[in-house]
Amino acid sequence: MPKRPITIDAKSIPKKRIHQDALRVVSRLRRQGHEAYLVGGCVRDLLLGRRPKDFDIATAAHPRQIRRIFRNARIIGRRFKLAHIFYGDHILETATFRSAPQSDDDEDDLLITDDNDFGTAQSDALRRDFTINGLFLDPIDMEIHDWVGGLDDVDEGVLRTIGDPYVRMAEDPVRILRAVKFATRLGFRIEDDTWEAMLAHAPELERAAPPRILEEIMRLSASGTALGSFRMMRACGALAVLLPELDAFVGERDVSDKDVRDRADRYWRLLGALDADVQAGNEPSRAVCLAVLWLRLIEHHAGLVDNMLHQEPDVDLFDVVTEHLEPLVQDSRLPRRTFIIARRIIAEQFRFDDVPGDDARAKLFTLTEHFPDALHLFKLRCRAWGQGWQRYEAWEQTYQEMEKASDEEVQGLRKKGRRRKRRRPRKRRRSKT
Repeated sequence: MPKRPITIDAKSIPKKRIHQDALRVVSRLRRQGHEAYLVGGCVRDLLLGRRPKDFDIATAAHPRQIRRIFRNARIIGRRFKLAHIFYGDHILETATFRSAPQSDDDEDDLLITDDNDFGTAQSDALRRDFTINGLFLDPIDMEIHDWVGGLDDVDEGVLRTIGDPYVRMAEDPVRILRAVKFATRLGFRIEDDTWEAMLAHAPELERAAPPRILEEIMRLSASGTALGSFRMMRACGALAVLLPELDAFVGERDVSDKDVRDRADRYWRLLGALDADVQAGNEPSRAVCLAVLWLRLIEHHAGLVDNMLHQEPDVDLFDVVTEHLEPLVQDSRLPRRTFIIARRIIAEQFRFDDVPGDDARAKLFTLTEHFPDALHLFKLRCRAWGQGWQRYEAWEQTYQEMEKASDEEVQGLRKKGRRRKRRRPRKRRRSKT
C-alpha cells in the first residue's frame, strides 16, 4: 500500500517567487495527464525564504513522452536519463519519477551505476538523498507533499539522510560532499548517524568519477562558505582522500607544530577572503577559485614563506604550478584553459608588489586577457593578509585607465616596453632535498 504523505498548504509562498517557466512546464504536463511537481532544493529554499537557484521538476511522464510534449526539450544522461527543457537561456531539468535503485549481484557493493528504473512520486521521494530535498510542491494547487519527514527537519535546521545513512553514502559517496555543501550553506546541523556514516564512507570517495568530484569541489570553493566546507571536509576525512596534498599542508585541527598551525592559518584566511568576496556579490572565475585552493601550497613548495611576495621568486613558478595542477587536467578533465589561466595568475603575483606608476610593461600587463583574474587573486590576498590595499587600488586605477587607452597610446607603450625589455635566463627549479 502506498504511504500517504503529509500534505500542508503552501499558499504562504508567494507564487511570484516561482519561475513562470517552471509553472508553464508543470501546467502543461498536467494538461497532458501526467502527475508533476516542483522538487528538491527549490522547495526547500522557498520554505526557508531563500531565492531558489534552479527549479527542478519531477513527473510521471517518461523522457520520450516529455520530448513529445515539449519540442524545446532534449534528453540527456546515461546513468540518469532526464530532459532539459529550454526557454531561451533558461533550462528546466525535468526528470521522471524513479524507484529505489536495484543493486547488482554483489550484495556488499551498493554503489549505484544505473538509475533509470521509473517509479511513483512516493518512490522518487524515498530514493532522494536528504529529507530536506525530498519535498514535492504542487504549484497549481499550492500544496507541499512530504513522504520523508523533510518539513520537520527544515523547521529544526537538521540535515539527515532519507533511510539508512550508511546505505545512502555507500550508494553514492559524493553525497558526503553534498552533505557538506548543504550543512555549510544553510547553517544546518548534520544529524549524528549521518555524520558517522560520512566518516565511515569517506574512503569510498576514491571510487567516484574524478570529473564529478572536481565539479563539487569547484562549487564548494565558489559557494561563499568555502572556509567551513573545507574544514568540514578535513574533519570527516574527505579532504585526505580527495586532496591529500592540501590535507597534509593544513595538518590536523589540533596539531602541535607551530609552523603547520601558522601555514594552516594563512590557508584558511585566504579561503575566508574568498567567502567574503562571494558574499559581497562577486563571482570568482574557476581559475581564481583553483588558484586560491592551491596558492599557499605552491608558494610553500617554491620556498615563498611570507604572506606577500616582495620580489620575483627564485624558482620558476610555472613549473611548480604545473607539477601540482597538471594531474587535474589529466585525471579530472579540468579544462586546459582554466589550468593555463590559474597557472599564469599564480606565477605572476609578484608583479603586484610594485605600484604600476608609468612603467610601460606594467600598463601593458593590465591589457592581457588574464589580468582581471590576476588582480582578483591579488585583491583576495590583500583581504586575507590585511595589507597591500594601496597597491591594489593603484593597479585597479591603471587597469581602468588602460581600458580607455587609444590604439596609438597602446602602440607607443609597446615600443617603449620593447626598448626596456631584457632577456632573462629561465630560472632553474630547485632540487628537492
